[in-house]
Amino acid sequence: MAIYSLANEIPLQAKMAATPGATIVVAQAQPESATATQAASNGQAGSADNVIVLEGANGAEETLGASSHDGAITEGTSSHDGEDASYPFPPFDASTFGPQLFWLVISFGLLYVLMSKLALPRVGEILEIRRDRIEGDLAEAERLRQKTDQAIKTYESELAEARAKSQAIAEETRAKLNTELDEKRREVEADLSKTMASAEARIQKTKADALSNVDEIATDTAIALVSKLTGKVSVKAAREAVASVVKG
Repeated sequence: MAIYSLANEIPLQAKMAATPGATIVVAQAQPESATATQAASNGQAGSADNVIVLEGANGAEETLGASSHDGAITEGTSSHDGEDASYPFPPFDASTFGPQLFWLVISFGLLYVLMSKLALPRVGEILEIRRDRIEGDLAEAERLRQKTDQAIKTYESELAEARAKSQAIAEETRAKLNTELDEKRREVEADLSKTMASAEARIQKTKADALSNVDEIATDTAIALVSKLTGKVSVKAAREAVASVVKG
């Protein structure tokens, strides 16, 4: 076990470098024997291999022990009356406001540079691409709407024209049919007139033939009857008598 005191002239760094894994004990100035005894007792309690005793005038004792089993370093601070000292929370410590503000400015500066140089331009580019795409879609939709309206107008115009043509064709066909019907009617009427005239002529001829035959038959009949009743009669007289009866 190695025991060192501030009374020695060797620097502390050299002492610690020369004695790795040593235990540092800070105590009031006291006889070397008492200091050695206390360091030895502390070394036995902490199972340390080496003890370095640092003497000071502030009345505080600080012991740094290195365990030979796990190599862990234990730091303890206590006053000469045995009370523990309290430390403020680092973010609320007024003595660290300066470094905190400095690193806060650095952090926000880096964040601003990253946002302005990388994130925001990328977001703006994406928004620009989406805006261009939306405008393109709207323009295409407007073009298709105008094309559809034009197609509807063309369809309605062609439909109206087709209706007008069909109506004109219907009127023309109706007029043509009426003309043809009139011609057919006139032809039929002419044929009927001719047929009726021919029939009347035939009827008149037949009637005349029949009448002539009737006269002859009547004359013959009259001659026969008169001959039976009165005796002989001339043919001329019989014909005159029949003719007078027919006319009469």
